[in-house]
Amino acid sequence: MSATNTSVRTVHGADPNYRAALETLARIGDKWTVMVVAALWQGPLRYSEIQRGVQGISQRMLTLTLKGLEQDGLVERTMFPTVPPRVDYELTELGRSLIVPLHALYEWAVEHRPAMLEAGARFAAKKGVRDAVE
Repeated sequence: MSATNTSVRTVHGADPNYRAALETLARIGDKWTVMVVAALWQGPLRYSEIQRGVQGISQRMLTLTLKGLEQDGLVERTMFPTVPPRVDYELTELGRSLIVPLHALYEWAVEHRPAMLEAGARFAAKKGVRDAVE
C-alpha cells in the first residue's frame, strides 16, 4: 500500500469502539429494523399489527428482526396468559431513544432525495456515453 493510501482497517483498527459501533450500526441501520422501530413508535403492537404496518416484510424476517431487537434491548416482548395467547411488542426506553436520530435521517432523506435522483440520472447518462464509446 502506498503512502497516499491508508487502509480503513488501519485507521480505525486502533479504536476500541470501532467494531462495537459497526455492530450497532449494522443492527439499527437495517431496513427492517428501522421500519419496525418506526411502527412501534406510537406504542405497543401485536405481531400481526406490526406485520400490517411494515409493508413487504415476510413473517420470517419480522420474527428475526423482533428477536434481534429484543436481544439488543430495544424491544420488549410481553406475553399475556389469555386464550389464544396475546403477545405485545413495544420499544424500551433504549429503543425510544432511536426515534430522534431516525427522524433526523428521515428528514435528511426527504430533503436530499431529489439531489440523489439527479446524481443518479447524471451517472447513468455518463455511463451510457462511456459504454457507447467503449
